[in-house]
Amino acid sequence: MASLQVKPTRMELSNLKKKRKVAVRGHKLMKDKRDEMVRRFILYVRQNQALRKQVEEKLAAAMQAFVLARASMSAEAIEEALCYPARPASIEVGTQYVLSISVPQLKLAEDQGFDYPYGFMTTSAELDGAVQAFAEVLPMLIQLAEVEKICNRLADEIEKTRRRVNALEYVMIPQFDEAIRAITMKLDENERGNLTRLMKTKDMIANR
Repeated sequence: MASLQVKPTRMELSNLKKKRKVAVRGHKLMKDKRDEMVRRFILYVRQNQALRKQVEEKLAAAMQAFVLARASMSAEAIEEALCYPARPASIEVGTQYVLSISVPQLKLAEDQGFDYPYGFMTTSAELDGAVQAFAEVLPMLIQLAEVEKICNRLADEIEKTRRRVNALEYVMIPQFDEAIRAITMKLDENERGNLTRLMKTKDMIANR
């Protein structure tokens, strides 16, 4: 660890003590922020796991219904029935903040209600179930994408904060301590030297 190059003066000693005080306070604040980010991260990870489980279950059920529909309908009939979406939808992308960290906010903008994009004369009930299931899982997919992105942003910020905390704890603050100790020892040495010279001068004057 490289030491700080400073002049052994009282002014420099005072400045170093002030800088060390700021560094210690900053270390505590960043450590508290890191701990809170880790707590939030764990909550979002749990939410992500629960959402992913629900999405996977619903997608599996939707795919099973679609497989049954393929078994009872021709590929041409299914393709014709699904040429148009069940309902128009778009994703509104915004910004929200988690502990001052900018994260995306995704919202599914869709028309109210649900209607099948085909008639019922040439389609099966299994296809109706598959379309309904896929329509229900779409909002959950959007929410899952948002939560996963929040987890990624929090993980990146936790790593950055961890590096800063370690830099302060193991590099900057020890450097300040070493420099303060070196200046203090140098000033004490100078003080003892001055005192010794004063005493010798006093003795010389007394012996005249």
